[in-house]
Formats: sequence, structure tokens, C-alpha cells
Amino acid sequence: MSDKYFVDTNILVYAHDRAAGLKHKRALALVERLWESGAGVLSTQVLQELCINLRRKIAKPLPVAEVRQILQDYSAWEVITNTAESVVEALDIEARYKTSFWDALILQAAEASGAIFLYSEDLSDGQKYGGLRVVNPLKTPEHTSKAGSSRSTIEKE
Repeated sequence: MSDKYFVDTNILVYAHDRAAGLKHKRALALVERLWESGAGVLSTQVLQELCINLRRKIAKPLPVAEVRQILQDYSAWEVITNTAESVVEALDIEARYKTSFWDALILQAAEASGAIFLYSEDLSDGQKYGGLRVVNPLKTPEHTSKAGSSRSTIEKE
């Protein structure tokens, strides 16, 4: 598979938040398929946000050791590093698309990676940003089938 799929923080949070019900199941299935296909991409911003969300914002926060292991596991994916240039480019994206700065930084990283899809619950499903299309994989199960099949270090329920 040559296509790349950038994953926003919220999808990864749901994949690890067992209290998230159906969203957990759908996000977990997607992430497992991305592990199998090797097509998952994220950014340093996503890793930072994931760290904070898993430790402080989910119903049952995870211990630091578990979060550390999760972050180390995701380092096997392609990780786009946010640079000073990335931040400046995000300002242009923010102005062009009228998004928040943080969403613009996600869009910048996804675009820089060469991804064709951005899996996110926060951005509008189906919205196009240049050659990048947003897909909310939590809406319907068929959205998750784009990513390939399954391998993951995420524990199954």
C-alpha cells in the first residue's frame, strides 16, 4: 500500500480509551489496520496531545509507564516533526482555510507527509484541503476499511 493516512489525536485517544464505547471500537479497528498496512502517519504534535489526553483527560487516565510505551510504539509510524518552518506554514493554512492554528498545524503536517486522507473527528468529514481529504472514521464502519488490515501493540478488550 503506497497511500498514507494521517491520524489526528482524537482518533488515537479513542483507540486507547476503553470507556469510549463504540468510538473506541471503531478507532481501535482503524488503528489496527494502519499497523498492519504500515500506512499510518502522525506528527510530534499528535504525540504530545496524545500524551496529555491519555494521562489527564480520559475517564480512566493511564499510568505514565503505559503512556510511555504507547508513545514508543507509535514512534514506529512515520512521524512528521513540527519545525519552525511548519509553524509559519500553519499560519498560512490557518488564514487560507479559516481553521484554528492547532488544526492548521495538523493540516500542515498531514500535507507535508504526503497523506491523502486525514482521519479526524474534529475537522469536517469529507472536507478537502488541497490534495488532502478529511475522513471521520467514527461515523460509519465503512470509513475504517480504507486503511488496510490488522496489527497492533494495542491490547484488545
